[in-house]
Amino acid sequence: MLVMNVKPTLEKISTNFGSSVLVKKHTEFLQKFKASWHFHPEIELVYINKGSGKTHIGNHLSYFNNSQLVLIGSNLPHNGFTDRLTTNGSETLIQFMPDFLGQGFFEAKEMKSIKNLFEKAKKGIVFGKKTKNKIGYKIEKLSEKKGFKQILYLLDILHILSKSKDYTILNADGFAFEIHPQDNSKIDMIFSYINENFSQQITLNEIADKVSMTVPAFCRFFKKTTGRTFTKIVNEYRVVHATKLLAENQKSITDICFECGFNNFSHFNKLFNEFTGKSASRYRKEMLSLVQ
Repeated sequence: MLVMNVKPTLEKISTNFGSSVLVKKHTEFLQKFKASWHFHPEIELVYINKGSGKTHIGNHLSYFNNSQLVLIGSNLPHNGFTDRLTTNGSETLIQFMPDFLGQGFFEAKEMKSIKNLFEKAKKGIVFGKKTKNKIGYKIEKLSEKKGFKQILYLLDILHILSKSKDYTILNADGFAFEIHPQDNSKIDMIFSYINENFSQQITLNEIADKVSMTVPAFCRFFKKTTGRTFTKIVNEYRVVHATKLLAENQKSITDICFECGFNNFSHFNKLFNEFTGKSASRYRKEMLSLVQ
């Protein structure tokens, strides 16, 4: 299991007066949105009915297109949903404490499946198309419910999710971290810099200088806090961006390779295969067949 010594930002969440659940519905994806590496004790359910972006939850990094339904467990670090490119869809965000209905409520036999759902959510869960189609409209309607009806509606949603077989665990090997406040600004700055500059060459001297560290100290710090090398993380960002370009436009694979920051086509092919389990050309064909 990856041990994460990074200190993500602790996000303070305030529910509306008289409510133990926070529900937000956004009809526009703001281009100015800046994702940050953060966590919170609240469980988070996010449904995007039309949109695209990168998902960075725990040690998982991927690109989604068209829609997304994820459940993020208590204190699981995530980097938000970036690259929000559409203004035609909406995002519904639901946040609540694991014990929002009181200590022991989910210990009842009738709540066993939901309790198990919360446990699985500690590793992050992404749900498939079948579940999204079944429950998406219910999640969106939750913002219209108030008080007791909102709680009943949320419990129904959680019950449906707990019975779903149409899901993937994002961090199958688990994910844990220790809190070191002094690391917070450094790791957030590093991830932000990678997200903004992965399409260009980023030298170790350059990134180490950004966080006022020597290269050896930076390499030790980054490997300890993420479990991976800086080069591996940057290449993962590049491959994820390549999946986006392969799915959305007709540029040649060679052009996409260089646009994503790779300077060697064979190296790109090797890393793409390692990351996705298939070649870039096969990935594009599969995406085209899905669209058709």
